[in-house]
Amino acid sequence: MSKTYAGARLRRLREERRMSQADLARALAISPSYLNQMEHDSRPLTVPVLLRLTEAFGVDAGFFSERDTSWLLADLREALAGEIAEARVSPSDLTELASRMPAVAKVLLDLGRRNQLLAERLAGEADGRDGDGHEGPRSPHEEIRDFFYRWQNYLHDTDLAAERLAADIGIAPGDVLRALAAALADRHGVRLTTETGSHLHHYDEATRTLHLSNRLRPGQRAFRMATQLALLAYGDELDRPAAQDFPAGSSTYALARIGIANYFAAALILPYRAFHAAAEEVRYDIERLTDRFGLGYETVCHRLSTLQRPRLRGVPFSFVRVDRAGNMSKRQSATDFHFSRAGGTCPLWNVYEAFAAPGRIHVQIAEMPDGRRYLWTARAITRHRGGWGEPGKTFAIGLGCELRHASRLVYSDGLDLDNASAATPIGMGCRVCERLDCPQRAAPPLGRPLRIDQNSSTFVPYPVAHRPE
Repeated sequence: MSKTYAGARLRRLREERRMSQADLARALAISPSYLNQMEHDSRPLTVPVLLRLTEAFGVDAGFFSERDTSWLLADLREALAGEIAEARVSPSDLTELASRMPAVAKVLLDLGRRNQLLAERLAGEADGRDGDGHEGPRSPHEEIRDFFYRWQNYLHDTDLAAERLAADIGIAPGDVLRALAAALADRHGVRLTTETGSHLHHYDEATRTLHLSNRLRPGQRAFRMATQLALLAYGDELDRPAAQDFPAGSSTYALARIGIANYFAAALILPYRAFHAAAEEVRYDIERLTDRFGLGYETVCHRLSTLQRPRLRGVPFSFVRVDRAGNMSKRQSATDFHFSRAGGTCPLWNVYEAFAAPGRIHVQIAEMPDGRRYLWTARAITRHRGGWGEPGKTFAIGLGCELRHASRLVYSDGLDLDNASAATPIGMGCRVCERLDCPQRAAPPLGRPLRIDQNSSTFVPYPVAHRPE
């Protein structure tokens, strides 16, 4: 068994809880000098100490594993692709930085994004364009995505509170709408109305009326009702996790609060234990789960990506929603799967194949450049406003897990999971992808000089010049 060195994460956790080394050493029944050695990676975390840490801090043991920094490492590799290509920074240096000093790595990422933003503004001024209206180094929506990633897409207290409320008001498959309507009316005096209009829902606080569009399907209606119930009954519970990361009154704080309310709603209409048991029973067959709970494909996939309760874990999934143009409008993850923040995603990924055959689930074994392999399912869904000639919205929903979990999924039946050559080689996005010989590449790789020769051509669209030895 490999040794676990997690000094930076241990020190960060202790400082966040405002504990001295002496206080933590006492709680762990070890000497302060021993704790000091662990925090400086002179000694590994032993199993007994790790168990005491999970009890003392209420965190899962996975918090101290290397996977905690893999997303950060992928962002570093993307931001510093040019420096890596020029051999100014080695991949091992970035691994060390992300593992040992994650706070420094995040500052470096922010500085890199600020530098990129400044360069874009200067380029705009040089072209005579107005530089106003640019977002900061990260948009609020990107910060919310990172917020949920830091929580591994699982909010323990929120999930427990939703499950307790579900039991209290009698949430059950086939009876969700009635139970939610009764809870809103009896506990908060909220009246429901159905109407036409441009809003999917609108809550009028003065009249305590929740207006729902008549175009919402039953599952969508239940989700809107559950979200409003969360906002009315659990305001303080929504505030606490949001306030840990964002200043009150900021746009990111407001978005985080909405995101947490949406999480609560999904956990309310799909209570953890019942949904986890059903998922395990049907081996994560998404269509059977949609039939059993009467909810949409996207809602079920999203909930599957949150099943990370300690001692009752489901398969750790990544969940994505993309459109035909490659725009990724949703991305939640309990895994280390990572795609580029900019420059598009990989065209070899099966989420794009799903648009060619709507309604059918596509299965793919994909391998990232780092050698990690994943099982991905993808299916296209379409939403119509309901009237003839009115534009609809079409998305591909992807749900993927590391290959080591694939045997738990019905979609792995008949696949040769041990055959590495059966995996489709994909990457994070063409501009930062390390697969230089990919014939599907749509953009030259960052930081790599191209080999341009008028007398020859290759299958690779952007051949890279070899460095002199």
